[in-house]
Amino acid sequence: MFTGIVEEKGKVKSIKKGAKSAMLSIEGNKIFEDIHLGDSIAVNGVCLTVTSYSKNVFTADVMNETLKRSSLGSLKNGSEVNLERAMAANGRFGGHIVSGHIDGTGVISDMIKDDIAIWLTISTTAEILRLIVEKGSIAIDGISLTVAKVSNTDFAVSVIPHTGANTTLLDKKVGDVVNLENDITGKYIEKLLGLSKEEKKPESRITKDFLTKYGF
Repeated sequence: MFTGIVEEKGKVKSIKKGAKSAMLSIEGNKIFEDIHLGDSIAVNGVCLTVTSYSKNVFTADVMNETLKRSSLGSLKNGSEVNLERAMAANGRFGGHIVSGHIDGTGVISDMIKDDIAIWLTISTTAEILRLIVEKGSIAIDGISLTVAKVSNTDFAVSVIPHTGANTTLLDKKVGDVVNLENDITGKYIEKLLGLSKEEKKPESRITKDFLTKYGF
């Protein structure tokens, strides 16, 4: 589990592509203070497993499903990426619950400066947008951000200078693709209420009135 608080920006050292998979070698600094074989590391929000590591480079395999669902397939040698180790049991919860399992991608459609902040508008699918709520949380390339606006076609976030300086988000431009992960709380509530398109039957006995009654 991750929190969406990026620890550092890393750099892709090499990419070895197979027929339907890839092996990434990524350079970093801070995350190597405590790294082990088999550890989970979020790379642009995608949970990857450390298969080998040296002083400041680790490797991870990327399967076909991950390449299709995320933007990792577009990485090149030298690309900067957001890195976060899995949250320690005694860590602080600075962001929100992030699983590292990407729901899909979005496209940056607008970037507007607003005093010290930058407004980012991201277009994405209706499937992802239906679980985005104003003032709720979303992970963009592994960064925990608060949704400021949402419509039927896109949503917007306001990026503060600290986030811009310590992540790759403001290095991007209009038209770039970003990884998106919805807040998992919304997914569970949708399933409990039987609202997902995939599950029509049986009808859930957990209703909105039930959740309200018990403080949800």
